[in-house]
Amino acid sequence: MKPSANTVKADGKPLNRAQRKALLLAELEQQRVDILVDSEYLQQAASPLDKNWQSFKLPLYLVGGVVAFKLMRHPGGVMAAGRKALAGYMLFKKLKLLAKVAD
Repeated sequence: MKPSANTVKADGKPLNRAQRKALLLAELEQQRVDILVDSEYLQQAASPLDKNWQSFKLPLYLVGGVVAFKLMRHPGGVMAAGRKALAGYMLFKKLKLLAKVAD
């Protein structure tokens, strides 16, 4: 281990194993405290979004169920749309490559 500012005493002598372990444990504990504080802050910041999501949840589930039912009954439309989407994506990639070559 290369000596650093944390492993060298003020008088220039390196710290022993127990002192380094205590230093690392203290650093880990501080990191845990920081994570707890940051997670609490994140929960407070996201609570309005969570509250609004609850009002959209039921209608989205209902619409998703209806769409899934229709797709199960008539899967041909989905296959055609998927092929068109794939063709469009491939065309976009080719045009992007051509634009890069042209520059």
